[in-house]
Amino acid sequence: MSWQRLPPRRMAEVEIAGSGKAGSDKGIVALTGATGFVGKRLQARLLESGYRVRALVRPGSPRAVQMLPGCEAIALQLNDATALRDALADISALVYCAGSVRGRVADDFRAANVHGVQHVIEALQGHGQSPPVLLVSSLAASRPHISDYALTKHEGEGVLHSRLDLPWTIMRPPALYGPGDQEMLPLLRWLRRGVAPVTGPLNQRLSLLHVDDFADAVYAWLSEPTRCQHQTYAIDDGTPGGYDWAAMGRAVAGRPVRLLPVPASVLHSAGAINGLLSLAFGYAPMLTPGKVRELRQAHWLADNRTFQAATGWQPMIDLATGAQRLFASLRTD
Repeated sequence: MSWQRLPPRRMAEVEIAGSGKAGSDKGIVALTGATGFVGKRLQARLLESGYRVRALVRPGSPRAVQMLPGCEAIALQLNDATALRDALADISALVYCAGSVRGRVADDFRAANVHGVQHVIEALQGHGQSPPVLLVSSLAASRPHISDYALTKHEGEGVLHSRLDLPWTIMRPPALYGPGDQEMLPLLRWLRRGVAPVTGPLNQRLSLLHVDDFADAVYAWLSEPTRCQHQTYAIDDGTPGGYDWAAMGRAVAGRPVRLLPVPASVLHSAGAINGLLSLAFGYAPMLTPGKVRELRQAHWLADNRTFQAATGWQPMIDLATGAQRLFASLRTD
């Protein structure tokens, strides 16, 4: 296969590599969601692989200044058809990594998870032959009935399913973790201490993936977009059957961990109350009745085989290694 994994490097080294002073120019990758946890790692991986990155950011985004050297930031609203069409004029590929994970009702999620996808697809229509498009979705899209987030991720995928004339691919990563993550980090810290609350069934099985392995998967897709065309891939770190909570604890702490199950009734009550408070105080909630249903699923599992067959990609970081690296990086920051 034509893709290759580069040795892991610190972000400072990646910044130098991304400055444009060295390496081949493989073209421009347009990237939405570039300022988020995953987007930042994608910036680094693409730049060090010889691509230029054109980040599409919201006007006034305070995080736009955090772009790596060599990454061009264009401030625009995705519903600005003219500006978006101009921004996508000369790209080699598009990675749609934007998304909303907080909201009280479905429409709170749709702007990024559905309408944004529609806008970029419409903009690409004006350029003749479309470059390959990768939509970063979620395992939740496979169960649209359980939450508004899952529904809108499913609807976003549907935008592409209706356009078989375009060269698209969908990736459904599981829970991602690694440097810069704020969602999984509290749980990993609890597990490392040797005691942790458990929001799902004790026998729940979960696939996980380190963000750097995911960034490598995106690069692998860029190397083989034709072989991945019109496919949906759910990928993980390669652990057969994923992790149950006890296995997660052993991987992170290096020893058995005391697990404290949170009663489902407590979670459901907290989700309902938080939804009401968000309505009263005008904030976008993370914990909602739908999120509780996501947390209580018996499993969220992926299978790498079809993506590996298409690209040769292999995950390199299991949870034990990834957690060790993560906490080492936190000590040095």
